[in-house]
Amino acid sequence: MPDLPEQVPMTRKIPSHEQTYATVREMILFGELAPGQAVTIQGLVERLGAGMTPVREAIRRLTAEGALTPQGNRRVSVPRLDLARLDEVTFARLAIEPQLVERAAPAVTPALIARLEQIDAEVDAAITRGAVQHYLAANHRFHFTLYEAASADVLLSLARMLWLRVGPSLRVVCDGDAVLSLPDGHRAALAAMRLGDTGALVQAITDDIRQGSERVAAAIARGQI
Repeated sequence: MPDLPEQVPMTRKIPSHEQTYATVREMILFGELAPGQAVTIQGLVERLGAGMTPVREAIRRLTAEGALTPQGNRRVSVPRLDLARLDEVTFARLAIEPQLVERAAPAVTPALIARLEQIDAEVDAAITRGAVQHYLAANHRFHFTLYEAASADVLLSLARMLWLRVGPSLRVVCDGDAVLSLPDGHRAALAAMRLGDTGALVQAITDDIRQGSERVAAAIARGQI
C-alpha cells in the first residue's frame, strides 16, 4: 500500500480585527498609551497600518471593557483612575486573583518556577532602568504566567479585564529608588512555590496586589495619575 502524504497541520489565520484588538490592548496595558492620553481613530489607523473598520471594532470592544473612554471628535483616551474606582478594582482583584493562585498551585512545576524567575529578573531590570513599558509588560507576564496554570477560564477572563482598568496606572511602581526598598511580592511568591507552600504563595500575591494598589492610590492623591 503506498505511503500516504504527510498531513500538514493547518494554521488558523488570525482575523485582522482580532490582531488590531490585541495590539491596541497591549498598547494600553504596557504603557504605550498612558492614562489621560488621547488619540484619534485616524491616528491609530496610521500607527498600526490597519483598516478603519478593525480599529473602530477594537475601540468598541475596549470601550465596553472600560479600557478606553470616548472623548468626542473621534478621539479616545485611557481613563484616569480615581480613588473610588481603584478601590472597586482592588476589591475585585483580591477576590479573583488569589483564587487563581490557589488553583494554580498544584500545577506549579520546576519548569514553571524557572520561567517565573526569568520573568521576575526582567521586572527587576526594568525597575532599575526606569523602563516603564518593559516593567508593565514583564509584571503582567509574571502574574498571568502563574494564573494561566489554574486552568480557570472564567476567572482568568475577569482578571484580564480588571488589569485593563488598573494595569496602565501601575507605571507608578516603576520608581527604582522607592520600590527597591519595599517588600518584593514576586520574590516571596517564588520562595513559596519552591517550598510548595500554597498558603504562603496566595499571601505573597495578595500582598503584592495590595502594595501596588497602595502606590497607585498615593500617586492619585498626589495628582500624578
